[in-house]
Amino acid sequence: MTLEKQEMKITRHEVEHVARLARLALGEDELKALTGQLDAILGYVEQLKNLDTDGIEPTAHAVPMENAFREDGTRPPLPVELALQNAPVATDGCFRVPKVIE
Repeated sequence: MTLEKQEMKITRHEVEHVARLARLALGEDELKALTGQLDAILGYVEQLKNLDTDGIEPTAHAVPMENAFREDGTRPPLPVELALQNAPVATDGCFRVPKVIE
């Protein structure tokens, strides 16, 4: 593989724009470093685009996954006393919260 000087895929202006949208205050050194790092990432993505993926089935995860949830079913409810035992304030068997709408 030969290393050739390639044109940047992202400009400093674009990095400044994204930083402004993210409300990030970046210094001169940070802008320069991030521009280079983001350009390298885009270069790697470009390499991935050139891979031959014919016959490879799309996947959502790199490793097989199974649903770890239990079966859905009914069971007795939690007793009110137990449900409210850590409530800061409880009134008449309910959580009491501050009023948020005038």
